[in-house]
Amino acid sequence: MSAVPPVPEVQHPPAVRSAIRKIFRRVVPLFFVMFVANYMDRVNLGFAQDELRADVGLSAAAFGLGAGIFFIAYAIFEVPSNMLMERFGAKVWLTRIMISWGVVATAMAFVNSAEMFYALRFLLGVAEAGFFPAVIYYFSRWLPDSHRGRATSIFLMGSGTATVIVGPISGALMEMHGIWGHAGWQWMFFIEGIFSVVLGFVVYRFLDSGIETAKWLTDEEKTGLVAVIDAEQRDREDRRGTARVSRWKLLADPQMLLFLWIYFAINVALYAVTFWLPSIVDDIGGLSDLQVGFLTAVPWLCAIAAVYVSGRISDRIGKRRPVLIALLLLGGCGTLLAVFVSPWVGLGALCLAAMGFKPASPVFWTIPQSYLDARAAAPGIALINSIGNLGGFVAPTAFGIIEDTTGSTKGGLVGLTVVGFLAALSVLLVRGGGRNDRDRTRPAKTPAATAPEATPGAARTARPGPAAA
Repeated sequence: MSAVPPVPEVQHPPAVRSAIRKIFRRVVPLFFVMFVANYMDRVNLGFAQDELRADVGLSAAAFGLGAGIFFIAYAIFEVPSNMLMERFGAKVWLTRIMISWGVVATAMAFVNSAEMFYALRFLLGVAEAGFFPAVIYYFSRWLPDSHRGRATSIFLMGSGTATVIVGPISGALMEMHGIWGHAGWQWMFFIEGIFSVVLGFVVYRFLDSGIETAKWLTDEEKTGLVAVIDAEQRDREDRRGTARVSRWKLLADPQMLLFLWIYFAINVALYAVTFWLPSIVDDIGGLSDLQVGFLTAVPWLCAIAAVYVSGRISDRIGKRRPVLIALLLLGGCGTLLAVFVSPWVGLGALCLAAMGFKPASPVFWTIPQSYLDARAAAPGIALINSIGNLGGFVAPTAFGIIEDTTGSTKGGLVGLTVVGFLAALSVLLVRGGGRNDRDRTRPAKTPAATAPEATPGAARTARPGPAAA
């Protein structure tokens, strides 16, 4: 039987290709660096675990609760933050997000009680809420569908890069213990938080809110790019009807419920590995903080390569679901293997887990981006991200309780295996997920309404803005 040929790449006019190249040179790298800082401030807590727990007096369960409470705040404020982004524009709002989360991350250096620990982790979730869906929505308004998979993969490689460099950097900063009378974990939080504050001002200087305001694009490039994006939106409208989609109606769509569950499962697996990997590596024994940091970087180095390769493959073949299923199965097998082997071999097994669960996120996001039209994109993405990120609360909290109860993290790794396999099975129920899938499910229709004004960067044609959703 002959192999199925890949879907031909979409050919755009020269002006559009030129605009896309400029976006990949200017905008995508900026978001990449932002996500490096974002993810570093979110997960560096795992490297301060032992020292922070000893100095503040936290049990494993209390630490897990504090690590996870971030995601409760993130879920609560995700949709409101995304709505404010629509009002103030991506440039102003993403700058606000970066500076505010940097300030809170810096304040983590002064934690002196469990209550303060919980409060600052909650405030960090409030500050960061809206960042991820704002970037994903930004790509949907700046890039054609044929290039969003690669852009999303490169952007999410920022988190993979952060997990690689946060180990050695945090380990080195932890070695500053005692300088000017401060603990190593205090230096780590302070310096890494200040970096995000400074980066926030850089973002304000270089980021544009819409295609219209991008001075680095020619008029021909702007017109051609907006025309392609508008044409894709009209194609989605032709397949699904022109009725306005309510935010609340999204919850009645079975496909949206599947998206919520799958992304929740991905986050349960990913954040469990992220927060507890330093502790698992430390079980090897006889390692310094710096050595633990370097060893925890190994699985994420493997994951970075897997993120890029899987993104290119899914873009090339135009089928997202088979790639996503394969990644989830790989992650589940990696965590299962880690249960039954020695710590050193377990590190290799966790490399497989990272290579499965980390790339699963960017591949997943290309599916709802293709499913949701522009009227529902912003609230739909925010809804998936906010509910799905609750997995980040469940994972560290459950692992902390399991460790306090059993003295080991092996029970948690078995649970991750089950979650990964169930998520892979659930992907089989998802419709769409590719440029060549034309049988996507339509959202429930509501009474037609007059289209509102176009969002910034729109062409002369009337394109409904996401605020109508």
